[in-house]
Amino acid sequence: MNFRVLPAADGEAIAAALWYEDRRSGLADDFLIEMRSAFDAICENPRSAPQLEYYSGPHEIRRQMLHRFPYAVVYLCRPDEIVVVAVAHTRRRPLHWLNRVD
Repeated sequence: MNFRVLPAADGEAIAAALWYEDRRSGLADDFLIEMRSAFDAICENPRSAPQLEYYSGPHEIRRQMLHRFPYAVVYLCRPDEIVVVAVAHTRRRPLHWLNRVD
C-alpha cells in the first residue's frame, strides 16, 4: 500500500514543529517523532483509527490522534493508498482540509 503526505499537510506539520521549537528547544523534535509514530501506526493498520464522525462525504476519512500534542493526522483511506490530507490542530478549523479531498 502506498503512503503519501499532501504538501499542504506537510506544511502544517512544519509550521507546528517550528511553533513548538519557538516555545522550547527540542520540542519540535518531540512533535515530529510523535507524528512519525502516528504515521507508522497508520501504515501498520490503516483502519484502526476512527472515521470522522462529522464528515459525511463519500470518502473514508480517518483521524489518528497524537498523544502529547493537540494535533491529529487526518487521512484518506483507499484500497491501495493512504493519503495524509492534514496535520490538524484539534481545537481549530475542524474541516479546513476538506478542499484537499478529491
